[in-house]
Amino acid sequence: MTLAPRAVVVHRRSELDELVDRHGTRGQVEFFLRTRGRDLADVQARHDALADALRTVRAAVPADWRRGDVERGDLHRFAFDPDDVCLVVGPDGLVANTAKYLRDQPVVGVDPEPGRNAGVLVRHRADRVAHVLGDVVRGTAVVEGRALVRATLDDGSALDALNDVYVGHVGHQSARYRLAAPEGVERQSSSGVVVTTGTGATGWATSLARGRTDAPPLPGPDDDALAWFVREAWPSPATGADRTAGLLAARQELALVVESDALVVFGDGLEADRLTATWGQTVRVGVSDRRLRLVAP
Repeated sequence: MTLAPRAVVVHRRSELDELVDRHGTRGQVEFFLRTRGRDLADVQARHDALADALRTVRAAVPADWRRGDVERGDLHRFAFDPDDVCLVVGPDGLVANTAKYLRDQPVVGVDPEPGRNAGVLVRHRADRVAHVLGDVVRGTAVVEGRALVRATLDDGSALDALNDVYVGHVGHQSARYRLAAPEGVERQSSSGVVVTTGTGATGWATSLARGRTDAPPLPGPDDDALAWFVREAWPSPATGADRTAGLLAARQELALVVESDALVVFGDGLEADRLTATWGQTVRVGVSDRRLRLVAP
């Protein structure tokens, strides 16, 4: 017997929920916001918009489908099934947070606050989800394949990210390593190295590339190429600053041999979910063999 598809709704707690947890009561939250020049009504409106979108999305799931529900903080403990359809309700970054835990499951990004989010990855309205799920089941949905970036240590541990990977000191201070790029090798001291995908090119990479004469052309959303940037390389008698940006083709990689006590590796800004590379270990960064399957509008 073939199981019905499972729709997994991924969401994050609203700012209001987090503030109530922190301050105890709505009255205390209102006082706190007022001291910051903010209004509880605005925070409440955003909370209500998210709640409305979640109700609409859950109601759009066919009655005979199986259902799952996971909050962002529990993603690392949630077991996705191969046949799941993932409904991500929230900002664009929530899709990136989810992508590393998926393998080939289609993702429908739902924007609960159209006009407030950039809408790069959450490109569907909640009231269109029923129609989109029908297209997914019929096989008529347009699905974009988005490359992920993978960082691997020489002990075999690895992590994937949809936007970018950071390698550097845990406090973003001076990191020392030997960098091996397709263009050559250089010993460096910097505030870290960022490797970005075409999806991530609209985020951190944009600011890293701005104003740099050595910035490569950033990859597009459908490209398998990666762009890499060294942040604030420091030239000294022992370290150089000549190889600070470039592109990696699909089968190329960037390697960093650690020459500090320890460097951290994390993806998409999730510093808590990280790898640690100690002196002498090698961090290799390239295109992952996985792709995010993003359902287009």
